[in-house]
Amino acid sequence: MKSTKIKIWIDLDNSPHVPFFKPIIGELEKRNHEIIITVREAFQVVRLAELHGMRFKKCGVHYGKNMFMKLAGLLIRTAQLAPYIMKMRPRFSISHGSRSLIILSKILGIPSLTIDDYEYSTIIKSDWLLIPEVIPKSKFTIDASRVFTYPGIKEDVYVPLFRPDDSIRNEFGFSENAVVVTIRPPATEAHYHNPESEELLKEVVCHVGNHDSARIIMVARSGVQKKAIGAMFEKYIASGIMIMPDKVFEGLNLIWYSDLIVSGGGTMNREAAALRVPVYSIFRGRIGAVDRYLESRNLLHLIHSKEEVKKIRVEKRSRSSNPQSGDSAALSTIVATIDKLASKVYF
Repeated sequence: MKSTKIKIWIDLDNSPHVPFFKPIIGELEKRNHEIIITVREAFQVVRLAELHGMRFKKCGVHYGKNMFMKLAGLLIRTAQLAPYIMKMRPRFSISHGSRSLIILSKILGIPSLTIDDYEYSTIIKSDWLLIPEVIPKSKFTIDASRVFTYPGIKEDVYVPLFRPDDSIRNEFGFSENAVVVTIRPPATEAHYHNPESEELLKEVVCHVGNHDSARIIMVARSGVQKKAIGAMFEKYIASGIMIMPDKVFEGLNLIWYSDLIVSGGGTMNREAAALRVPVYSIFRGRIGAVDRYLESRNLLHLIHSKEEVKKIRVEKRSRSSNPQSGDSAALSTIVATIDKLASKVYF
């Protein structure tokens, strides 16, 4: 299906945005739209965009967890984006919560759509909002008539398209009998970070590390975090129980070839749930509707205390040669909504 050609700007400012927007961009291009992609140098976003073969303009960096620096960084990146966006002149903009995109779109008069899946995020209001249908529209302050929904969860957009690549097995040198536990630390630089999750991380590593057959893949979010975690768990690294890869791996592939996942952030937890891989969350911020939904379906286990860490089952899992796949209702609904709104503002 082809639509009137509209120039659409998409900003990727966090690593989960890359796999999420990849199939959306492909479908929008099939509908004859021209896509402009900007990328922030933060949390491996650039390397992931390169891994997915995207063509993009790199602009801006992450300014750490200090609130003053966050605000300054937001204004700086918005100013850095301005010349390029003014030159490219998009007619519509989309992000998964990019504040720079929303602010610049307002300044330049570009209608914008924010896609969000966490009702407690502090998002600057855009013209429209698109959320999973499991989140009540009333949770957001934007007028309900400007809120659209899609079925399932964000990860349902791209997980059905995933095909495993077993070459990853050779990357870590683990024996066939090893129980592979992939751990994603909490987002310590995020505004919603709760230090309790760091204490749970320490408890999890001790719990998993006490199992002789367990091997931990620790996927740090940044170079700063990797250095801190390396110092914290030095004995596990020295003994070969834990490794911290320098290479960026395709996230779904890493999850698929793991026996269980423990994460302090939302996306890896929900990707594992979508792939039906056992997953435990040590996120200690406010629990959103999507995670409550997954917990109710026994697809995600929430860890609230050090005592509950003991319920993490460190064992091999059985897996099929390929995960379940099929058409994504989430993807088709999101693309149709974008196409409708972009066409609406064009005419």
